[in-house]
Amino acid sequence: MKLVKSEYKKAEEKYSRFFSLSIDLLCIANFDGYFKYLNPVWTKTLGWSIQELVAKPFIEFIHPEDRESTIAAAQNITHSVDAISFENRYLCQDGSYKWLSWNATGFSEEKLIYAVARDITANKQNEIALQKSIQELEAFKFALNAHSLVAITDKTGRITYVNDQFCEISQYSLEELLGQDHRIINSGYHTKEFFANLWKTIAQGKIWKGEIQNKAKDGTLYWVDTLIAPMLNQDKNSYQYVSIRTDITQRKLSELALLERSRLSVLSAEVSLALSQSGTLPDILQNCTNTISQYLDIGFVCIWTFERQTNQLQLQAGVYCTDITCSALSDTQDFPDHIALVNNTIGLMIQNHQAIFNKELSINHSENIIKSTFSISRFSAYPLIVEQQLIGIIALFSEQLFTEPTHNLLNWIANNIAVAIDRIWAREELLSRREALLLRLASQIRSSLNLDMILETAVNEIRSLLQIDRCYFLSYLPHPSEPSLTITYEARNPNLPTMLGSIPLQKSTFLTKILLSQELICIDNINSKSHLDYDMQELLTEFGITSQLMLPVKSNSGEIGAIVCSHCSGDRIWTNSEIKLLQAVCDQLAIAIDHAQLYTQSRSATLEAQTQAEKLTETLHKLQQTQSQLIQNEKMSSLGQLVAGVAHEINNPVNFIHGNLTYANEYFQEMLTLLHLYQQHYPQPQREIEDFSEKIDLEFITSDLSQLLSSMNMGTKRIREIVLGLRNFSRHDEADKKLVDIHEGIENTLLILHYRWKDNGIGLDISIIKEYGDLPLVDCYAGQLNQVFMNILTNAIDALEESMISKKISHKPQIKIQTEILDSKFVVIRIADNGLGMAEDIRKLLFDPFFTTKPVGKGTGLGLSISYQIVVEKHGGILNCLSEPGKGTEFWIQIPI
Repeated sequence: MKLVKSEYKKAEEKYSRFFSLSIDLLCIANFDGYFKYLNPVWTKTLGWSIQELVAKPFIEFIHPEDRESTIAAAQNITHSVDAISFENRYLCQDGSYKWLSWNATGFSEEKLIYAVARDITANKQNEIALQKSIQELEAFKFALNAHSLVAITDKTGRITYVNDQFCEISQYSLEELLGQDHRIINSGYHTKEFFANLWKTIAQGKIWKGEIQNKAKDGTLYWVDTLIAPMLNQDKNSYQYVSIRTDITQRKLSELALLERSRLSVLSAEVSLALSQSGTLPDILQNCTNTISQYLDIGFVCIWTFERQTNQLQLQAGVYCTDITCSALSDTQDFPDHIALVNNTIGLMIQNHQAIFNKELSINHSENIIKSTFSISRFSAYPLIVEQQLIGIIALFSEQLFTEPTHNLLNWIANNIAVAIDRIWAREELLSRREALLLRLASQIRSSLNLDMILETAVNEIRSLLQIDRCYFLSYLPHPSEPSLTITYEARNPNLPTMLGSIPLQKSTFLTKILLSQELICIDNINSKSHLDYDMQELLTEFGITSQLMLPVKSNSGEIGAIVCSHCSGDRIWTNSEIKLLQAVCDQLAIAIDHAQLYTQSRSATLEAQTQAEKLTETLHKLQQTQSQLIQNEKMSSLGQLVAGVAHEINNPVNFIHGNLTYANEYFQEMLTLLHLYQQHYPQPQREIEDFSEKIDLEFITSDLSQLLSSMNMGTKRIREIVLGLRNFSRHDEADKKLVDIHEGIENTLLILHYRWKDNGIGLDISIIKEYGDLPLVDCYAGQLNQVFMNILTNAIDALEESMISKKISHKPQIKIQTEILDSKFVVIRIADNGLGMAEDIRKLLFDPFFTTKPVGKGTGLGLSISYQIVVEKHGGILNCLSEPGKGTEFWIQIPI
């Protein structure tokens, strides 16, 4: 019996040791929710003493979010004989929680729960982190698929994967795209060299970025901002390519619309200017067609008018364009069968007066209508209508479809051209009639000094020309005691009574006042003129006059008269052209009346004409300056907004990358320190680690990665400097004078033009020689002064480029920039090139508006004119040009400090 007890005691001690030394958390709990026995690991794991743990219900140590599930598990344990597994979080003494994994069994006879728990906090945290990473990756994938076009191709370019967004935008199904290459969506917009450069970049394992125009299945075009990243195998060779594209069609359309609006606004201004110029009808219309060909992509533009006598179409002006240049049309040489192209549409247009827009044109080349070199496929025509009458047609032939804004502008241009044609024809007709009448009067004056014959001829000619009922000459006799009004000459309808003779004194007061004040009386209807006095209205009514026009005639000798035109058959609208004609007649009569003072009047008229000509010349000059300033301001405003916008958009991601590089470098250094600690404390790593370290060349990676991060940091700094240069150059928000660094403006301008002077693709590598003096800050308009630097440097680069292309110079091209202080009052900037220079006759015209030596489409002739205004008029400085053929060109800019 003693032996049995001894063995039992040993077993009990053995199990007690197992209970106390176990690394797991062992416990026995009552069904009432209190611990009964706990092994020491509980204190080590949670920090509570055994007494603290058994003093409270175990549910109070459980995380509030896990209590409900734990109670449910405890209830299951009390009613089941099988082991129950579950997890929950237990409160530690320091306030934190630890995850425990439980296996528990209940004994209902003893009303006890036997349980084993294990600390799984580390695993649980890893699991939670993993789930979070998976969720983030899923969110990233969702966002990428929702907003980007994703495609994967093999190394030959065959598509192996596309997302739904790619299919939706391209309008191709997944089955239609898989196995194809990207030529299926090629729009033909980009050159072969463009795609060759793309493949060359990604084949070298580099990322390619750019904007591409693609074509959807239905033929519509769309733009995508594209990033193509090669996926590299262990040998660092590309085995597939991942492309991520963002649809930027709306942005591109907005940019194109902005450019189109700018281009169309300039076109409308240029056409308005052309129509406002003096000259013959063909010359004015030719200027219009020349302007249209400059701003629209066309093959032909022609203007026809209906010949007024025969009503046949007559070509007035036209331009035909090739890929290189545009030339004026000749009716007999360049375009002999122009009417054949529009014969099918003329009849329809005459009937409905409707424009034809983007009509497909079928041309039978065998008829030799136009040269086969012009592949024209679209035809648009606009009627020239005045007062519901078709007076001509403007037609345009193009390869590209015109947009709706272009169509609206062409409608506007057609209306203005029609009004201009009608105005010119009316002026020509009026001039013809006017010249005929004036010629007859002048002939009378030259052939005779008989004033009676001259006045008799005048009233008869005026009545016949204007088709009115009555025309007479009213003479004022300024007698000292009793002045009088007398109708001395008359031409009238035979059915009307004569008005010759003196006008009664009581009815002449109003007329006398008008004659003495030299006022022009224009009455379309006497009943609507309330300012006429009663006696005047009674006189007019007595002779049945319903409308009247009176123009005073006064000679230098003091004699006063008037030409009076009246109508007795209702209202008569007196037009401006008729009034001007009669004013000219009155001038002739005044000459005849006061022939003795002809020389004096001639001198006065000559002086007046000269003054008017000077005013017109001054007005025209101001108009040209205003127009040139408006055009240049529009260009520089668009350029400033574009540069500022690009700088802003680049600056944000670059700041993000630049800011994260610091943390990336810190993280790398910390990981490198950790690696060195491992190497120090574990000098003999496992074989597998040594093999992998040799395979990846760990020593090279640790040294090269630091240099890589440093180079990336230098790269982002350089990008930020470029962005700052762009923003400083645009100076979009600086319209007032301020103190600025001239050298900074020059450097920013050189930065903008870097792509041109460094290497423009033809071997042009211009050396920039800078000899900067010690300059103070200068009070100036910074943005406008940058514009001057831009214009002058661009001209210098253009001159050197032309010299290199024509191979007229063999020395290395260079631009020399010098700055210095002159007399402590001025800053001088000299910009010189070693190009071909220019002749003196060209140099004298450099600063004239619209003068340019560049071909059509490359220069407007405004740059140096605007620069001259900025330097001389805005800053009170000096802008001069020194140049000789073969010795280069130097611009001298002098600005007050």
